[in-house]
Amino acid sequence: MGYMALYRKWRPSDFDEVKGQDAIVQTLRNQIIYNRIGHAYLFCGTRGTGKTSIAKLFAKAVNCEHPVNGNPCNACPSCQAINNQSSLDVLEIDAASNNGVDEIREIRDKSTYAPSRATYKVYIIDEVHMLSTGAFNALLKTLEEPTENVVFILATTELHKIPATILSRVQRFEFKSIKQGAIKEHLASILEKEGLTFDDEALTIISRRAEGGMRDALSILDQALSLSADNNVSQSVAEEITGSIGLTALDSFVASVRNQDTTKALSNLETLFDNGKSMSRFATDLLEYFRDLLIVKAGGENSHHSPLFEENLSLEQDRLFQLIDLVTSALPEIKTGTHPKIYAEMLTIKLTETSAQVRQDIPANLQEELD
Repeated sequence: MGYMALYRKWRPSDFDEVKGQDAIVQTLRNQIIYNRIGHAYLFCGTRGTGKTSIAKLFAKAVNCEHPVNGNPCNACPSCQAINNQSSLDVLEIDAASNNGVDEIREIRDKSTYAPSRATYKVYIIDEVHMLSTGAFNALLKTLEEPTENVVFILATTELHKIPATILSRVQRFEFKSIKQGAIKEHLASILEKEGLTFDDEALTIISRRAEGGMRDALSILDQALSLSADNNVSQSVAEEITGSIGLTALDSFVASVRNQDTTKALSNLETLFDNGKSMSRFATDLLEYFRDLLIVKAGGENSHHSPLFEENLSLEQDRLFQLIDLVTSALPEIKTGTHPKIYAEMLTIKLTETSAQVRQDIPANLQEELD
């Protein structure tokens, strides 16, 4: 057996292990406890938030012979068959590669037979928005005249592409992005179970870079482990993998901006550029750094542990708002322009030359920018 990716190895085997989707998990468990199982569900939300994992758990739980408090027992023949992917009654279809009418018609014909061994036949259709119009119509027919003992779980990252006729016939569950704290906690617990050590700061970097997706976080962690020779996930490895700018380099850059030292700031930028950092990543990281300063100044939690960060906290709030404005307006050019480095240099000069003028107007969309 070769190496198994972390996100597959640590895929939740029951509802208790699912992170960050408590409301959805509780609702589904209640349906199993009170035997109120619907015939069609739609799971929507961004990638890596647990849609397929929860669909598989639900398929396992509805067919489990001895469910405990709505949880699959993982011991009965039905649970084991699903765990080994040998169950004939839980079928996963990827609509991205099977968008044909024939497949859906075939499901419709087959779904009229009773399940071979389990209580329910469960069809999990992933990326269901990729189905062709004809296939959607065939699916609609199936949902309009549901067969006893058949459950459809449709999953999609693009809710707006699902026809209204389908939406009105399914129970809809919206999966939220997973909070950074929950991702970090989960990564820490996996590393502890694997007997590996880590820098706290490294997990902060990885969980932030994952942008709300647990699968992304685990994939990044996997990459970090393949670079870590000594079974320790260090801050420098995490920075390298995520392409995030070394925190120390950012500390010094912001210190130069704070001291309005243009020459030094430009030389800091040069160092980052020479180390192969992308300028758009630099601008995004800088935006997050200014945001962190604002949050800590407002009494929020401090995830930075450097003396320079403490010194940078002396930046006045008004000036921070100005700096955030400048980075925000320069971001599109740096991201899509033909000469990102020149734009980054222009931005650097603008940043070092702003002084804290008295500002009355805080931008209306500041909260969106921070989020």
